[in-house]
Amino acid sequence: MSKNPIIQELEKEALKTDIPEFNIGDTVKVHTRIIEGAKERIQVFAGTVIARKGTGISETFSLHRVAYGEGMERVFVLNSPRIARIELMRRGKVRRAKLYYLRGTAGKAAKVKARL
Repeated sequence: MSKNPIIQELEKEALKTDIPEFNIGDTVKVHTRIIEGAKERIQVFAGTVIARKGTGISETFSLHRVAYGEGMERVFVLNSPRIARIELMRRGKVRRAKLYYLRGTAGKAAKVKARL
């Protein structure tokens, strides 16, 4: 079922154009705008892309990382105005569309091979 053409036109205007091409298994840095009171700062979250869902304005992607021995995940809306920029650090070689098996891993088991 496709969306209404009017809605598609409105969404097209809100889509970001400066997003790099990244896939599942890639390691990326996401620079997020954090607003605390009257101050605004940029916080960086680096991790492995384990999932991408949706299309258009509502597309999301999930990042997974292990910090201080604990695994953590964060879901970002790709076209959100809170995302300042996305940096591609390295490409990963995977054979799955969703890498949910990384959730219970730590150390070397949590690594994804690099694509050459």
